[in-house]
Amino acid sequence: MWFDSHCHISDIEDEAELGSVVKRAHEAGVHDMVVLGTDAATSRRAAAITHLEGVWAGAAVHPTSAKGWEDAWAEEIDVLLGEPRVVAVGETGIDLYWDRSYLPDQEAAFRAHIALAKKRDKALVIHTRDSVDETLAILEAEAPPARMVFHCWSGDRTQMQRAVDLGSYISFAGNVSYKSAGDLREAARSAPADRLLVETDSPYLAPVPKRGTENEPAFVAFVGAVVAEARGESALEVAGTTTANARRLFGLER
Repeated sequence: MWFDSHCHISDIEDEAELGSVVKRAHEAGVHDMVVLGTDAATSRRAAAITHLEGVWAGAAVHPTSAKGWEDAWAEEIDVLLGEPRVVAVGETGIDLYWDRSYLPDQEAAFRAHIALAKKRDKALVIHTRDSVDETLAILEAEAPPARMVFHCWSGDRTQMQRAVDLGSYISFAGNVSYKSAGDLREAARSAPADRLLVETDSPYLAPVPKRGTENEPAFVAFVGAVVAEARGESALEVAGTTTANARRLFGLER
């Protein structure tokens, strides 16, 4: 049984196709998935598809959508966080890969999302790209929420220890399977078992052997298999560990 802790299937507009994606996930042993928003519109869509079995949602403004940030945007997200199957504030964070010119807007947005996670007692789903230190510094300054995860982990061992010391989970995506990603496999090996998660980040970052195709939640088992090999564990062990961790992170223990 697998849990895809981060995906973007709300981008699929055709309802039949969306249903097929969810069905394939269930058939592949993926019983739960969290669909993350990247702005108000995609967050509303993510919340709207939680009627599908095993689908949960997150709501937020992604850092690359935070240019011109206004406090009213947080109010829109806050409304969605009141829905019972919206279990996360995300994805949010800092992205310095594409454009550094509006970093102050990103920082303001991230702080607002941290505050929402605390207010609503929801998991905070954190995006970083070329920005792990900057993101950690904000979390350390603001005091983090009780539950959070760095999705698609990209940091080094020292940064991981800082994240774990703050109480964060660490999630690995399909790029952990890429030939050049030995550093990520080493990170997966060293991540604490009780903080480990797997994800697809679909439709992006399709794992080997599906690389070059559009990613989907059914493929999270391929991510888990690579993580298991790196850790010297069975896929069954990693499936059980990461599913239990995801349920604890998102408040879904049952």
